Amino acid sequence: MPRLPFITFEGSEGCGKSTQVRRLAERLEQSGVPYLVTREPGGTPIGETIRELLQFAPHNSGMTPESELLLFEASRSQLVREIIKPALERGVCVIADRFFDSTTVYQGAARRLDREMVERLNAVAVGDCVPDITFVLDVDAATAQSRMQQKPRKADRMEQQPAEFYERVRQAYRELAVREPKRVVLIDGLRDPDEVESEIWKMLSSRFPNLNAHH
Repeated sequence: MPRLPFITFEGSEGCGKSTQVRRLAERLEQSGVPYLVTREPGGTPIGETIRELLQFAPHNSGMTPESELLLFEASRSQLVREIIKPALERGVCVIADRFFDSTTVYQGAARRLDREMVERLNAVAVGDCVPDITFVLDVDAATAQSRMQQKPRKADRMEQQPAEFYERVRQAYRELAVREPKRVVLIDGLRDPDEVESEIWKMLSSRFPNLNAHH
């Protein structure tokens, strides 16, 4: 039996991906499919410490784009080797809330770091652990920002970026879907979450029939 898929969710802050990650996890739970949800940065004790440093540490405002890039890759290399690969090898479906595409988009396009360097570092961090399918929830910057303002928590460093940063993020995700149409699926994140959920499930169950075979 082929292994269960490695599924990643991407998009700008406020695109609704965390909701869809949770809903997909619930569906897999109901279908009796073994699954694991992980997030970036974080997902391991080392990664969570890096997450804190990237997002909330009081002294992180002077962080250079290069340091940021390397911290994300450090968190990711740990996550791949400690959690994701072993889970896939054990026959578990892995759902990741962000993965290397976030780095291509945020550090590469939005921070304007050299794309080849970003791709090389992504490759070092993930090895052969590439997602089988990636859902990008596409929303415009204005919607993303108004959704973020409704969240009752402190904005992290990424959420304090200007609107044009988010426009670059959105554009870069769209280009990614054009560059890698087999893996990257662009989903209209402005629609009702129920519609988004059923579109995602339809696509997953047709592409990975073994997600349905667990009843």
